[in-house]
Amino acid sequence: MTDYVTIAIPKGRILQDSVALFKKIGIDCEELLSDTRKLVFENHEQKMRYMIVRATDVPTYVEYGCADLGIVGKDTLMEAEKDLYEPLDLKFGYCRLMVAEPVELSTKDDPAAWNNIRIATKYPNVTEKYFAAKGIQVELIKLYGSIELAPLVGLSERIVDLVSTGETLKQNGLAEIETIAEITCRLIVNRASLKTKHERISKIIEGLEQHI
Repeated sequence: MTDYVTIAIPKGRILQDSVALFKKIGIDCEELLSDTRKLVFENHEQKMRYMIVRATDVPTYVEYGCADLGIVGKDTLMEAEKDLYEPLDLKFGYCRLMVAEPVELSTKDDPAAWNNIRIATKYPNVTEKYFAAKGIQVELIKLYGSIELAPLVGLSERIVDLVSTGETLKQNGLAEIETIAEITCRLIVNRASLKTKHERISKIIEGLEQHI
């Protein structure tokens, strides 16, 4: 399998957009969209292999060389802080990493006066760095889902989470306060693979670049 190029991709919308993008450069991976529990797919004709993994695990599989390439959101890369080459912004999966708080609090709150605040988030590393740069101390509570619930039950007054349309925040009585980062999906590459499979990987990167 050393002559194969392996790509790690998460399930969901990213997978659909990735398959469509690869199709534009002649890489056929439609099988990944089939209703199956398979996690590894191989295209022997094109010498490609695909791994379906959790989004948060994509950088790890690529960093350790189990996958040569990966597609994942910039938010995951910022949080994971892995040693990877990131050649392309793929321009899909746009959303924002936001600080949010209850609407009633936002009407009287002054973010410039924040100090020693408690924040619930899936992104403790990114959140800590962001507030440290502003000189604000934060107590971080890591959660893995339904971050909007934290202010509703008194776990924290504020959250840091991904926002797409903002509808989920509104439905839970939360207001957007600050944008930490604008997020899109990125192509990532294992540094060793870039050398050992340089010709094939460069061809993929150049092909994708022409279609984004």
